[in-house]
Amino acid sequence: METATFGAGCFWGVESAFQELKGVNATAVGYTGGKSKNPTYKQVCTDETGHAEAVQVTFGPAIISYEKLVEYFFKLHDPTQVNRQGPDVGTQYRSAIFYHSPDQQRVATAVKERLDKSGKFRRPIATVIEPAAEFWRAEDYHQSYFKKNGLPSCHVVTE
Repeated sequence: METATFGAGCFWGVESAFQELKGVNATAVGYTGGKSKNPTYKQVCTDETGHAEAVQVTFGPAIISYEKLVEYFFKLHDPTQVNRQGPDVGTQYRSAIFYHSPDQQRVATAVKERLDKSGKFRRPIATVIEPAAEFWRAEDYHQSYFKKNGLPSCHVVTE
């Protein structure tokens, strides 16, 4: 098993989308890339902790590659927006890939560059690629939020 961590706006929909992929064994939503220890949702929402709402994905690389996960990540949101997704605004909603190894960094950078050059997006991709920092698991009521509440995902995979 390997771990991947992504920030693509509100973590509820991102988690729900990744849960649908064959080869994804587990997901968790939480906060990463900030300056305080064990932040709460309320603290992260102040936009003062520097954390991103993120999804940590545990996956089987023999079933789904990290590259496929990164490509899927770019289909889940608008990676050209800076510190926002739709109506959600703030650094906690930034588009980010948090890599766990030099190989993940290389793959994430290559996919981003390929997509940027493809003309798929009207604006340059703003996604940041940075080393994975400590991942603070969000409060239990956030975990698998859409499944627990019988709601459809708010993220639509674009093609």
